[in-house]
Amino acid sequence: MPAYLTPEEVAERLRLSPRTLSNWRAKGKGPKCIRIEGGRVRYPEADFIDWLRELEQQP
Repeated sequence: MPAYLTPEEVAERLRLSPRTLSNWRAKGKGPKCIRIEGGRVRYPEADFIDWLRELEQQP
């Protein structure tokens, strides 16, 4: 089963506020997320790691 991160966990790893992460989501920026039962947001961990790697490769 794939691992999922909460918005709070992602924000902590990125050293930003959950509010900033929420703003990114609203603008279509940041790592890929999904909505699960009850409308809660989760970030597939593998997609989050891939997103970080892409950022590292940008000039």
